[in-house]
Amino acid sequence: MAGPSPDSSRPIRRGKIPELTAPGLIVGYFVGLIIAIAVSYASLILGFSIEGSELAAILGFGILRGALGRRSIIENNINQSIASAVNASATAMMFSVPALFILARMRNDPSFLEFSIPLIILGCITGGVLGIAFIIPLRKQMIDFERLAYPGGIAVATILKSPGAGMQKAMLLILGALISGAVHLVVYHILGYHDLNIGSWLGLPEFMNGIWYVSLMTIGVGFLSGKGGVYFVVGGYVCYWFLAPVLSAWGKIPADLSALGGPDHLRITLFRPVGIGMLVGGALAGVALALPLITSAVRSMQDAAKTKSAVSRDEMPIKFLYAAVLGGFVLLFVIAQLAVPEMTVLRGTLMALLGTLWIWIAGVILSECIGRTNWSPLSGMTLIAVTILILIASVNSGMGDRATIVAAVMVGSAVCVAMSQATDLMLDLKTGYLVGAIPRKQQIAQFAGTWLGPFVAIALVFILNKNSPLGEPPFTAPQASALASIMDGILGGDIPYWKYIAGAGLGGVLSLSGIGGLGILVGLGFYLPFNIVLTYTIGTILRLSLDRFKGKSFSEDVGIPIAAGFIVGEALVGVGNALFQVFKAL
Repeated sequence: MAGPSPDSSRPIRRGKIPELTAPGLIVGYFVGLIIAIAVSYASLILGFSIEGSELAAILGFGILRGALGRRSIIENNINQSIASAVNASATAMMFSVPALFILARMRNDPSFLEFSIPLIILGCITGGVLGIAFIIPLRKQMIDFERLAYPGGIAVATILKSPGAGMQKAMLLILGALISGAVHLVVYHILGYHDLNIGSWLGLPEFMNGIWYVSLMTIGVGFLSGKGGVYFVVGGYVCYWFLAPVLSAWGKIPADLSALGGPDHLRITLFRPVGIGMLVGGALAGVALALPLITSAVRSMQDAAKTKSAVSRDEMPIKFLYAAVLGGFVLLFVIAQLAVPEMTVLRGTLMALLGTLWIWIAGVILSECIGRTNWSPLSGMTLIAVTILILIASVNSGMGDRATIVAAVMVGSAVCVAMSQATDLMLDLKTGYLVGAIPRKQQIAQFAGTWLGPFVAIALVFILNKNSPLGEPPFTAPQASALASIMDGILGGDIPYWKYIAGAGLGGVLSLSGIGGLGILVGLGFYLPFNIVLTYTIGTILRLSLDRFKGKSFSEDVGIPIAAGFIVGEALVGVGNALFQVFKAL
């Protein structure tokens, strides 16, 4: 394959420039810690995570340039790569680990929480290393040759190349964080308001669920999602403002919903199972659509192994990939065996093999998705992986319910972290390509950042669950709850098959429509509590309005930093309050 034509937008390196430095590393860990806490907190409420690269670039810019007076954008890029790697590991675990907490409460069986914390942390670190190793050989194919857009990577490069704009965005982010933190502290923790029942003021029927969740963070996430969030919003409105009135007219909705727990009864009994099916069906359709990409990736790896020009001093050698894959497979097998002493060698081998294969396939799919659309169906792919692992571990195994679930979630968590690291690295490599960074040093930075996230995630899950049980408002943990519901159905034999199947068919059809991840986005709208969808709508409308009337540059320069601050401020106050309550109870 011929090499790329010269790209004038890519800087030419001249002389030695500070890049992988001690200040960049330390600031990267600090910023990564903040972002990981904020985005993980948000994902437990909203059901999906936010790519942390742009947040990391803005915060890192403010610290490295503003506080420390350093001037290298390459160093800032490394700092951002480390911070986003920490975030990628932590937030990925929010889709799987909380499921054990939710399942323990659903089945009133605390034994599901008797898992080895060091082992699950080791597994997730292993998964992170595997995900990075798998995606490294595809850098040239996806960035140099195919020239995928990676809109998020371009946005980060723009920040790094604009010193004045970068500092201004950092100040706006801090302002947004202060406002959001103050509002959340007063409204949520002092006054005790969680929701506003605007629907009752307007005289809406109860089944239309006009309750709004009070949260600037949710508005911020809606703003960041922009046009892509419209499909998620549509799913919620279809449920409560179209299907619910139709079902009511047909006499299919009880007259007194209050006696059954209010409008949430509809979500639990109907919309949530259909939404779970849509998540699975949408993700499977994504796999089918990505088969040509997988074939192309195989050829790319083969070419990289045969062509000396593909292995330069700026790239990590292909042999490293082979060693990482073999080592990762062995570690996944060992983790499965140690997690459950009753695990047979054959089942442990199958779980490790499937986990390794899924990491590679899903990594290619997700990297392509985020490269073309800046959107990644990570949660849906995780749901599929863990469900398959449960089936492998449970069928005629004789290991028992707890052993089956724990083994599957441990390996599944490692797989999820791997997929998250793969997509995050490719986005960061695009930024590096545009600012003139050395790929090898970025890859080293990604490895250096992936270990911290699992420690943050485990600590956060235990702290928040201690203060407010996961699976219940505000931490409904939609994706983990969906996984817990599937596991509960498998264990109890009480699975609403027709609702899952109908949802899977609908999700698959929507995802095959040509709009990336449509089935998963609409499925989340079905699954999530409608009060969150309503508040999220405000952020989406604000973004679309500003884009149209003030211009996209205004949204990017002013709106996005403030919206990101809304997420950071509310999350930090929420976690701080949880820590205070835990220590107070000791």
